[in-house]
Amino acid sequence: MTEFPKNFLWGGATAANQLEGGYKEDGRGLSIADALPGGKERFQIVQSPEFDWTIDESKYKYPNHVGIDYYHRFKEDIKLFSEMGFKCYRFSIAWSRIFPNGDETEPNEKGLEFYDRVIDECLKYNIEPVITISHYELPLNLAKNYGGWKNKKLITFFERFAKVVLTRYYKKVKYWMTFNEINSAAHFPVMGQGLVPSNGANDKKNVFQAWHNQFVSSAKAVKIGHELDPNLQIGCMILYATTYSYDANPVNQLATLQQNQDFNFFCGDVQVRGQYPSYTRRLLAEYGLKLSDLDRTDEELELIKKYPVDYIGFSYYMSSAVETTKKDNDTVSGNLLGGVKNPFLKASDWGWQIDPTGLRIALNQLYDRYQKPLFIVENGLGAIDKPDDNHYVEDDYRIDYLKQHIQAMAGAIDDGVDLMGYTPWGCIDLVSASTGEMSKRYGFIYVDLDDDGNGNMDRYKKKSFYWYQKVIESNGQEL
Repeated sequence: MTEFPKNFLWGGATAANQLEGGYKEDGRGLSIADALPGGKERFQIVQSPEFDWTIDESKYKYPNHVGIDYYHRFKEDIKLFSEMGFKCYRFSIAWSRIFPNGDETEPNEKGLEFYDRVIDECLKYNIEPVITISHYELPLNLAKNYGGWKNKKLITFFERFAKVVLTRYYKKVKYWMTFNEINSAAHFPVMGQGLVPSNGANDKKNVFQAWHNQFVSSAKAVKIGHELDPNLQIGCMILYATTYSYDANPVNQLATLQQNQDFNFFCGDVQVRGQYPSYTRRLLAEYGLKLSDLDRTDEELELIKKYPVDYIGFSYYMSSAVETTKKDNDTVSGNLLGGVKNPFLKASDWGWQIDPTGLRIALNQLYDRYQKPLFIVENGLGAIDKPDDNHYVEDDYRIDYLKQHIQAMAGAIDDGVDLMGYTPWGCIDLVSASTGEMSKRYGFIYVDLDDDGNGNMDRYKKKSFYWYQKVIESNGQEL
């Protein structure tokens, strides 16, 4: 088995909006995640023209309000992460905990104090915090009253937020990411950009303008961080789905090339290479747009060029296949995107096709393109866990999934890829982003809570907990 680097960052990943709870405590404001109803219809509801971010508890349940009560139980959870041997822990800072409405000039001190405690608890166990500054939790006020990220005023608000958290924590936190899965807005701009049909999601100009505003904001965060400490590592974070042509038809091959450019690479090209790629004109033209339609200044473009990210963080759950010549192919669901069914792959309980070889391909494609360190900050299997009477889960299916993906990582390291670390998603069970369910579980730790909010939220170690403990202890040698 390939040797992983001695300083390899084994760990796990979560997001504030999916596990913290305490959604109105200690001065926290509402976020867009607080307005997302629970259940499999979540995406259909928010994509309806009537959805306007109103929270209606008489009509819907809102599981993000409670999460798994990490706000009060984080010490217990981080201790469990330490037992597994985590070298790092990726989490996000809830923007509305620091700036409740997003547009204030002074931060909420109690919110900052909460993350002081979380970071110190990690460091107590020699766990490196890896912080995502913005992870699908835009302050609700900025979506409702400013129209989301299409509004350039959000650049100023984000810069203020980033400056506060970077200045507060930079001496304790080496690793940062700016925007989670920034490219997901190509298919679903509600999470990353705060855009729904009622405030402009269906107009692609708004999506591209929102991206530009985020590119500028990301560059500003890199600038702030590097001025505080040139050694800070500030990365981007993209959703990566290795893309195959369904067959050798040149039409499908071209479509695959273009889908790779448009989805997998566009946001990375801007944030890593520091400039808009040459295919941007073709991409915009597909929506009847041109570069001059976007509000971009020379100063902003220079900032993007001067302050690219230091590494590429990415999520990888599945691959996709492209078939443009037939209309009767079987389709599959996926991580904010679906596609044509690949007959060579099996799927998860939620229809996501499992493709560990695709991860090795992804690592090679990204490293060949950018020649910067890579960090797999999300990967995992969402599954229905069935605990026994003692709350023990025999999740061999999860172990098998993770084992195959770690073997693919080892192969990519053999290929010469510079891989920094690996933080499987939802290292403790939490509320699913795509469906708002608890029953879609990813964790090594079982949380006693169901989709209806029943349960005492006690934590229990799954079989995968002990397996991952050995993986980390052996630095990837014992799978």
